[in-house]
Amino acid sequence: MANTCPITGKTSKVAGGYSNTVRATKFTPTGMVRKKVNFQKKKIFVPELKKHVTLKISTKAIKTIKKNGAYKTLKAAGLV
Repeated sequence: MANTCPITGKTSKVAGGYSNTVRATKFTPTGMVRKKVNFQKKKIFVPELKKHVTLKISTKAIKTIKKNGAYKTLKAAGLV
């Protein structure tokens, strides 16, 4: 699949779109809307490998890398 985050596995999804005037009741739907993932192109330095890796990942994956470390997260995803 195109546009899939390699770390979190997030993809786009189809969700209902509603106008703000009827959001509480959801009485008159405006059709289905494709919600896209917030992808960012990031250049991440991996100290264990002593090199930079450029990835197109979601913002949730960026938070995961900050929390768990670059090498551990990328190794779990099978990217290194």
